[in-house]
Amino acid sequence: MNGIVLQLFFLPCFLIIWDSTSGQEIDLVLKGGHVIDPRNNIDAVMDVAIDDGRIVEVAPSLSTEQAFQVIDVSGLYVTPGLIDLHGHVYFGTEPDASYSNGYNAIPPDGFTFRSGVTTIVDVGGAGWRNFTDFKRQTIDHSKTRVLAFLNIVGRGMKGSDVEQNLEDMNAELTAGEALRHRDYVVGIKVAHYMGPEWDPVERAVEAGNIAGLPVMVDFGGNEPELSLETLLMEKLRPGDIFTHTYAQVRGRIPILDDARKLRPFIMEAQKRGLIFDVGHGGGSFVFDQAIPATRQGFKPNTISTDLHIGSMNSGMKDQLNVMSKFLYLGLSMYEVIEKSTWNSARVIHRSDLGHISPGAVADVAVLNLQQGEFGFIDVRGWKVQGSQKLTCELTLKDGVAVWDLNGISRPVWEE
Repeated sequence: MNGIVLQLFFLPCFLIIWDSTSGQEIDLVLKGGHVIDPRNNIDAVMDVAIDDGRIVEVAPSLSTEQAFQVIDVSGLYVTPGLIDLHGHVYFGTEPDASYSNGYNAIPPDGFTFRSGVTTIVDVGGAGWRNFTDFKRQTIDHSKTRVLAFLNIVGRGMKGSDVEQNLEDMNAELTAGEALRHRDYVVGIKVAHYMGPEWDPVERAVEAGNIAGLPVMVDFGGNEPELSLETLLMEKLRPGDIFTHTYAQVRGRIPILDDARKLRPFIMEAQKRGLIFDVGHGGGSFVFDQAIPATRQGFKPNTISTDLHIGSMNSGMKDQLNVMSKFLYLGLSMYEVIEKSTWNSARVIHRSDLGHISPGAVADVAVLNLQQGEFGFIDVRGWKVQGSQKLTCELTLKDGVAVWDLNGISRPVWEE
């Protein structure tokens, strides 16, 4: 796949534990949906059998005689549970704490399942000093699977002054905390630094090398701008992530030049293995960048929201709204699913997620691709008119319905 680093992933040994003709009862069959599972190259009408929180079988016309429940999903898309690679969910009430136990972050469960997201990655809210608090407060109490990029700043994303402190950017302590919590920490984050030094990026990469993890960079802020080409071609490694790809903000060189042409090194960096993430947010996605870039053949590797209080009620809204924008930009349904599931899972080295192989965890999104007239807004308030929009009908987490828009998983009331 374009720009994704080729790595060897070891999937668990999946065993089909149910045969539709065996007479063994299973929990659930999703019947007649259009399954898109890029990990397994599936793009066809199939049934999906689920038992004990795991995928059992994906195949055409499964028998439902031994199924405890059958849900008719005809006319809908059935996909792996979506992975939002860029969110801010270390929420709290600490004054002036921004995205690190502060008011800018949000509790995940209220904003994930309703858009088909079963896994969200908090990117940089916590650093090595406060990750255990984030785990205790948010990760351990969320139904959503919450993973994290650990901030290179020890105190995390607590606001501008805290995030400028080079003395609190320690590669060894960051890597050590990441390794202690390897089940949850999937990368290292550097963000919001306003100085002319490369130290934050270099220290994040050092921590990534020690812990064997990718680095995500929210780049820019200094004037004159630091070289984007140097960042992508020299400082970052294949597999590292450049987020807010379609931003045009003060202090950062955009991916298009003044003639609205894609800078040549952008494609070269993607071919080199750099991951370009959308990270829409409240200020980091403009049609002036996204439309010309996609017309010139440049597509992101991963689609994500940058979910927080400043984005969820503005142009971004949610994961499906961002995916719908890329349908407008010319990506196929298969591509937007791939860039929101399996691609994201590969980037964070979590090959157990982002697919519906037999034996995999039964995280599933059932999506409706609506046809009509729909407005999509960028962060500057410009609107485009699209003809397709994704909504979520049903979300399963570990095989259990955690969101059901129209009650398709529930029996009809009888007097």
